[in-house]
Amino acid sequence: MQARDRLAATGSDASSRLSAHLHFGCVSPVEVATRTRDQAGPDALLRKLCWRDFFLQLLAANPSLPREDLRPRRDRWRNDEETLARWREGSTGYPIVDAGMRQLAREGWLGNRARLIVASFLTKTLGQDWRHGAAHFARLLVDADVANNVGNWQWMAGTGVDTRPNRVLNPVRQAKRHDPDGAYVRRHVLELADVDAAYVHEPWKAPAAAIPRGYPAPIDDADVAAA
Repeated sequence: MQARDRLAATGSDASSRLSAHLHFGCVSPVEVATRTRDQAGPDALLRKLCWRDFFLQLLAANPSLPREDLRPRRDRWRNDEETLARWREGSTGYPIVDAGMRQLAREGWLGNRARLIVASFLTKTLGQDWRHGAAHFARLLVDADVANNVGNWQWMAGTGVDTRPNRVLNPVRQAKRHDPDGAYVRRHVLELADVDAAYVHEPWKAPAAAIPRGYPAPIDDADVAAA
């Protein structure tokens, strides 16, 4: 697994943390590419710069992108304010999703893998409109420029440029793969800090005496199980 996909990873090996600097114009993409081209393993960063430029071009060609689906593939979205509120506050009952949403609220930043997980959960599992997610990210992310924010949200929602519009990320599988010992979840979901590793991603399966108090039951568990 690459470092950028290890949710609990910290430091420069996990992320360059350059997105905010690029967003505010403190550094240019060309300068970043030039400075990293002679370093070992710069390909992932260069690909991200290319995606960033691509979404800027996509927005320039489609000014309505923040409001309208690039490729409408869904008749309607669910409209459930309670569900949306639980996602925003990190109380869905799915630890990996809640960890991501709480990190976002606390730090104003999320790693790429966490962004994908919480976006897939909102749009594909809960069936909520991607525009709600994009608006929430725009309010909290320090690097939320319009093109990349809406471009990535539409990509995950299946209404954008993803060639696999039906892609769904199962949160439990993602958690076990990218946070195998639960370190990321424990860091951000304090109710689960002392839960055994065997149950940290599925606390509802823990013995009754070990189920953490104050942590909510899973939301829409039938839909998640089918993903």
